Amino acid sequence: MRMLIASILFVFPFFTYSQTLSGKVLSQEGVVVPFAAVTLNSPLDSSLVKAIITNEEGLFEFKEVSAGTYILQITNLGFADFKKEVNYTGKSLNLDDVLLVISAENLNEVTVVAAKPMVQVLADKTVFNVENTINATGTSAFELLRKAPGVVMDNSGGIIVEGKAGVQIFIDGKLSILQGEDLTNYLESLQATDISAIEIITQPSSKYDAAGNAGIINIKLKKDKSLGTNGSVTTGVTIGDFARYNTSINFNSRGKKGNLYGTYSNRFGKSTNFLNLLRTQSGTQFDARTNSIYDQNSNNVKIGYDFYATEKSTIGAIFNGNFNNGFGNNNARTPIRPVGNTANDSVLVSNNRTSNTSYNINANLNYKYADTLGHSINVDFDFGQYSSDRTAAQPNVYFNGDETQIIRQNATSQNTPIDIGIVTYKTDYEQDLFKGKLGLGVKFSYVNTDNTFDFFNRVNGEDVLSTVQSNQFDYTEKINAAYINYNYKWTKWNLQMGLRVENTISDGNLMSMQQNEDARVERNYTNFFPSGGLTYQLNRKNQFALTYSRRIQRPNYQSLNPFEYVIDELSFRKGNPFLQPQYTDNLKLSHTFNYRLTTSISYSHVSDFFAQVTVADGRSRNFITTRNVADNEVINLGISYPKKIREWWNVYFSLNAYTSSYKANSPEFLPVKQETLSLYAQNTFSLPKEMRIELSGWYSSPTVWGGTYQTKSLGSLNLAFQKKYFDDKLTARLAFNDILYTVPWQGTTQFGDLFINGSGGSDTRQVAFSVTYDFGHKEIKKARKRKTGLEDEKDRIE
Repeated sequence: MRMLIASILFVFPFFTYSQTLSGKVLSQEGVVVPFAAVTLNSPLDSSLVKAIITNEEGLFEFKEVSAGTYILQITNLGFADFKKEVNYTGKSLNLDDVLLVISAENLNEVTVVAAKPMVQVLADKTVFNVENTINATGTSAFELLRKAPGVVMDNSGGIIVEGKAGVQIFIDGKLSILQGEDLTNYLESLQATDISAIEIITQPSSKYDAAGNAGIINIKLKKDKSLGTNGSVTTGVTIGDFARYNTSINFNSRGKKGNLYGTYSNRFGKSTNFLNLLRTQSGTQFDARTNSIYDQNSNNVKIGYDFYATEKSTIGAIFNGNFNNGFGNNNARTPIRPVGNTANDSVLVSNNRTSNTSYNINANLNYKYADTLGHSINVDFDFGQYSSDRTAAQPNVYFNGDETQIIRQNATSQNTPIDIGIVTYKTDYEQDLFKGKLGLGVKFSYVNTDNTFDFFNRVNGEDVLSTVQSNQFDYTEKINAAYINYNYKWTKWNLQMGLRVENTISDGNLMSMQQNEDARVERNYTNFFPSGGLTYQLNRKNQFALTYSRRIQRPNYQSLNPFEYVIDELSFRKGNPFLQPQYTDNLKLSHTFNYRLTTSISYSHVSDFFAQVTVADGRSRNFITTRNVADNEVINLGISYPKKIREWWNVYFSLNAYTSSYKANSPEFLPVKQETLSLYAQNTFSLPKEMRIELSGWYSSPTVWGGTYQTKSLGSLNLAFQKKYFDDKLTARLAFNDILYTVPWQGTTQFGDLFINGSGGSDTRQVAFSVTYDFGHKEIKKARKRKTGLEDEKDRIE
């Protein structure tokens, strides 16, 4: 690192220009104004000639400016615009200090013309601008979430934000229909080159669905921003234990009456995983070690059209499709021995073979009307269909302790198709009222899921259906919701308050040969979810915000199925039809200094927290289920700060320090309290000749995952290079991810008298290379970005 910085310091001074136009920007009080937008415009048609941002000392400097007359314009949040005619002779000119006048009335109306920073901390969300970081090269959306500020991934792919689990994943403002393994597969098929930004919304307003304890993560896909026809093509390779390949193409064709846009991307290749679970139960240890190879082929397609019916109304349609084929080889070996012994009594060998074919399609129709009087209405109708066909073949072979003789063997297989249909309708209306903005809306959703579990025993080389161990689980859910929201601004204050009401009607019906008293579970409940926020602009450098929201996390559909799913000879999975939703109250106080440094402290209380637990069943077997085990309290301190060290060196740093405590409401659950520190930092070096280098890393100290797993620290160090060619049309990127191989996890969990010491990971140490070519016009006007109506009900399917 010292050699790299020294090299940059050596090279940088030689790339200067002798003829400049410079100046300094101050407030009326003589205080420097950093990060103001300074532009030179033509006096003939006001067209932009050059643009720059003042540094932290309020200085700006234009280089290579032709002699002539220009309009110098300076804008900054909280100040009135400054304009001045400048006659530049071509020789170096240092202008008199520019004094900006504070304009409280325009505090929320100034547009700053500048490149987006890598991370933006806004009043209601944190935005991770993926397209501005080259460390994303070769990574998928799933891997990219590990790098997002304040986000931690647990051992099962669960997402933790500010110390809280239970995040809703949105794609372009629309909640994903998938969860669990299917959601992971989909996120792994989305390439970072297709992603514009990741929005982390920890305190959603009443306009959003109430689901998600920790809030919402919205993954915004790229849309080209130009008039005419344009787009980009990307191809890349990522090498871990195996090579994985990805390609993507996006286009935009915009005319005066409409806009057609679309994206296609894919990912194919093999990846590896390992999972080690040393389970101690009833005086016996089961030392399960599994190594897996997954071969996946994923394809994503998106196409949309916006028709500009009038100057005030737009009609749009979007189609999204995700198609997956995957094959897995899971080689597991489990030595079994009494606690304290080194010699094995027996060894179970289970070499499983799995295959999965799935598709997820969504269609949206949208109408939007907005006039010049502050009235707007947005109507969405959505349809979604998800289908998955999973098969698994599982031979179980027991050997004696030294694996020289087969004791017994048993071969089984499972076929587990899932079909889910979703229909939603929602309307949002806004209008000006009493010098504020009133928002009203309704939403209706219907979900039907059909889960089949067919279990087969291998008898004389033939698969024979076991009717006793097979079942079908049908689940329907209706959610009717309405909300009201009001936003009012006066002087330096901004008040937002809202209330959302949701009525949930669900019906789960298990059909099987097993005698089960929980075969039919019907529910009908109504909840109110208040939210609000108060913002105060003390002065141009200090802003305070206080926000509150109440949220709900409903169980996913599969976790309610009471049937026993066999995993192997010693383990099975069982749903819990009496699993209750968990509710969260969030309170957050934040302060922003100079539009850069943001600090916050938040408190969250989760009642009826549900977690995935492993429960002993007799002396040797165990099963995995989900239970309401505790009440959870989280206190979080967050700090984020972007800093320009030099013109060529930018730094971003974020920190979350939180205490998470679980108070048991189940006698088998051990109360847990853990202090955790989560860090993310990134250095960006801009070199001459369109070259950039990024050095980044993240770290998480020991923490608790899902209320049960106490894990050791983990992190990642990443290095990436970028070079542009042919007037920035061709971009080449090279990235090295998890250089020290510190992403794999280690942890322990205990429930009752069952104890597990586990570890796991994948081939996260990778080298990635990609090339992107942009074609067509540059930025002029972008395709309309809008949300659709398929929200809460689409993220709970497994």
